[in-house]
Order: sequence, then C-alpha cells, then structure tokens
Amino acid sequence: MGHELAIDVSAAQQLLACNLCGARDHRTLFRKAGYDLVACGHCGLAFIANPPDEAAIAALYDGGADYHSALLDLGHATFARMQEIARQHLTFLRRSIAQPTGLRLLDIGCSSGLFLNEARTAGFVVSGAELSAATSAFARDHFGLDVHTGDWREAGHAPGSFDVITLFDVIEHLADPFAELVAIRRLLKPGGLLLQSTPDIDGLFPRLSYKLANRLDYWPHPEPPHHLFQFSRRTLAALTEKAGYKTLRADQTRIRLGYSFGTPSHWKRSPKMLAYAALFAGTALVGPWIGQGDWLYLASRNPV
Repeated sequence: MGHELAIDVSAAQQLLACNLCGARDHRTLFRKAGYDLVACGHCGLAFIANPPDEAAIAALYDGGADYHSALLDLGHATFARMQEIARQHLTFLRRSIAQPTGLRLLDIGCSSGLFLNEARTAGFVVSGAELSAATSAFARDHFGLDVHTGDWREAGHAPGSFDVITLFDVIEHLADPFAELVAIRRLLKPGGLLLQSTPDIDGLFPRLSYKLANRLDYWPHPEPPHHLFQFSRRTLAALTEKAGYKTLRADQTRIRLGYSFGTPSHWKRSPKMLAYAALFAGTALVGPWIGQGDWLYLASRNPV
C-alpha cells in the first residue's frame, strides 16, 4: 500500500512514536469518525494516531451491550458462531502443539470461555483472564473454568507458570502492545508457546478494497477506533520478536463474510456495504488459498 499513501505532517501525528520502531513520520491511511489511521513511514505498522481516551473506549464497548448479551445466550446465533471460532482457534493451536495433555494454558481476553472449554476437552489445563465481569462470570458459572475478572496481572500467576499463552483478537485493542508482549513473556516457561490472532491488513481483501476506501469514505476492514493497531504478518512478527520471542509459524484464514460484508438486512440500510460485498467478497474467499487471508495466526516461542 505504501506507494499510494500521501504524507501527513500534522504536528499531532508527528508526536506519536511508532510502537514497533519508535519513528515519528507517519502516512495517513484512512480517517473515520474523527480518528486517523496512519502507517509508520519507517516500518509500516498501522495504528490510530489520535486514539480515544479511556472514557471514549469504555463508551464504545458499552454500545455493544446487545452483542455481549448474545455471547451468553446458548440459543443465539452469535453464541454458535463464537463456538465455531473457538474450535478454529484450537485447530490452529494444535498445529504447534503435538501433545497438549497436562500443558498449562492461559487465555488472555478469554470472553465467555468457549475456547478454554475446547482446550480443556483437548487435554490442556486451562486458566483465563477477562475484563468483562458478565462474560467472565459466565465462563466460571456455565463451564466451571478458572477465569480471573480483570487484568491478568492481578491474577497472581507466578513467573514461568504456563506452557501456552493465547491472545485471540486482543493485540489490536491494546494501547501499548509491545509492553504487553514483554510483560506476558514472563509468565511463559522457557520454550513456551505464544499464539496470537488478529486481522491482517495486508490480506487480499483489505489491500484491494483500500483502493476505493478514501473515495467512498468506507473501508470495512480497519474499524477505527475499535482497533488501535492494524497488523500484517510482517509487523506482528517484528513486534513479537522485538519483545523477545522467536517466530515459529504464521497461518492465515479469513474473517467471517457476514462480519466484513454484512447480511441482506444490513444491505438495505447501507448501499456501500452491498457494493463492497458484490465487489470484494470473492477476494476475501480466495485470499487464504493464496496466502493472503485477512485473518492471521502467529505462533511464537519463548526462547530456552
């Protein structure tokens, strides 16, 4: 994308250092709801240059109360979709773990515990941490899981407690992902595995649809301001390695089409969404087959 981007020299963006390389020259990618998604002019990491404050972030997630309620409703279609995603997470984890029996696993941002339940069934000894009081309570009450409500740092885990730590669609929401990866590494045993998932900004669909984004004032992939960072395979691997891990493998799949492109009921309200579905749904389907999916899994080791 880099050759298509105009240089943005606003003072506010110049003051915000890149979380990966520390550079302060940024190129504007896209603006939405008053937030500027930029790319570092040195390493290419994409991030919001004027991120929301804590109160604004809390308001964003309060607005999703109906969605979070659906996560806890066993009969809701959202619950079934998230269960499918939990099984997908386990499938990608098993590509790096030959024998899970007895391995201690911590899932940070574990939500309602669907993945932890699948991992426990596979043989892992599981724990979780989740900021949401409602979803963490569901994980404990419905699945009988060991889940801490709040920041994982407050859960009392000793250094080197875990063989595996998972961060599924968490890293892009963090204000300082590098510092978080450094801190999390202390919980991993030497040789322990870190598995992350996040949308891939260099996937086929995001790259091709970006060509129209600024003309149409619409780009469904990056979702500012909910995602403070947008990673590619290269930038996520570089950030993770800077934090002291060793990359093992990267795998790609695709984000569910209904999430990226909506459904017929959405299309009635948003002609742009319908147009993007017609133009780009095929690219989202094809992307993973050619190594350019829009959803990335990165497996890394804590060196011995």
